[in-house]
Amino acid sequence: MTFTFTSAALRSTALASAAAIGLAGGAVAQVEITYVSGAVGNAVANFAELVRPWEEATGNTVTLVPMPASTTDQFGQYRLWLAAQNGDIDLFQTDVIWAPQLANHFVDLTEAAADLIPQHFPSIIESQTVNGSLVALPIFTDAPALYYRADLLEKHGFDVPSTWEEMTVTAQAIQDAERAEGNSAIWGFIWQGNAYEGLTCNALEWVKSFGGGQIVEADGTISINNPEAAAAIELAASWVGTISPEGVLAYQEEEARGLWQTGNAVFMRNWPYAYGLGNGEDSAVRGLFGVAPLPTGGDNDSSAATLGGWNVAVSRYSANQEAAISLALYLSGPEAQKQRAINESNLPTIIALYDDPDIAEAQPIIPQWKDVFLQAVPRPSAPTLASYNQVSSMFWTAVHDVLSGNTTASASLELLEADLEDLKDGAWR
Repeated sequence: MTFTFTSAALRSTALASAAAIGLAGGAVAQVEITYVSGAVGNAVANFAELVRPWEEATGNTVTLVPMPASTTDQFGQYRLWLAAQNGDIDLFQTDVIWAPQLANHFVDLTEAAADLIPQHFPSIIESQTVNGSLVALPIFTDAPALYYRADLLEKHGFDVPSTWEEMTVTAQAIQDAERAEGNSAIWGFIWQGNAYEGLTCNALEWVKSFGGGQIVEADGTISINNPEAAAAIELAASWVGTISPEGVLAYQEEEARGLWQTGNAVFMRNWPYAYGLGNGEDSAVRGLFGVAPLPTGGDNDSSAATLGGWNVAVSRYSANQEAAISLALYLSGPEAQKQRAINESNLPTIIALYDDPDIAEAQPIIPQWKDVFLQAVPRPSAPTLASYNQVSSMFWTAVHDVLSGNTTASASLELLEADLEDLKDGAWR
């Protein structure tokens, strides 16, 4: 497999470093690296091709250990393995929000990645740096967008909506019109409504885009109990059973994508990985859709897309740390990031790759995704420190209760605020 770059500055030393570390003096025996990941879509199928250049350069092999797609389930299993100092896993693929909570279990990669670090977005490197230690290397970044059926908008005379209120009206109108024509299976809007981390992401976008804050602000202040946040969540609750199926309350990313690719949705909220799959040969919506930044709401003029992204961390308990570090360098470098961008439509964290002509040709949406990425909003993992997982769980539970019709948004957010104050107990820790 050959990767061609248009600029000498793009030529990463990661693969050369991998070979040097893995084969130094010929004294290092070939090893099998275990890599744990909750990859979805075609990322699992692509993994063997992704790591093959590194395997050929070092003589080592990589085994992918699959995890549930739910990031909540992944994090729970990671904590169990790491708390037990389990050495069976060499490399962990980690969510952008996990660095502060898992840092003590991972190797500091600052020195090993010294030549690679300047190629990445500084803010993403900073997000993975805890107390001066770079505990994970970015492999791709993420921000969701509004997927829309361009053909159906044109057919029924609607523009791409710029507000959640417009999206609601447009989705209902097209859904009704299509059903009147005999397409009884179509829905107006699909998203991730299950009670898990993905709902935190969706609901944070609604709340922030309505001007309702970020649950907990950067200074640690709890801000979620406000009228704007309540209005955003009430609007989302109105979608369930109208423009969204009742089953959306159990949807994660793959359930939403699966329904979308059958052609039975007008709008979808999802991450970049769904773009390439939506244009696959087996997709009913191939060539029929576009993406746009998520809408604003409540007369607020700012969109919000939850900052996501995935990184690779080396376990302190690995018996194969040198080989694991070399693989981490390769996966974070431009060769692997370019391959992922082309084959999985993942957004690179290597800045120069946004101007790469091969990526633009294969995935023209990636250069356009800069507009989405500029609207990215972080989850409050930094201010809440090790308490983030509990904060998120409390938030998604409160939102899910409203979406399920069990309570009102105002009542739920008032109780949530009190619970968060109890958890904070004067200071986040």
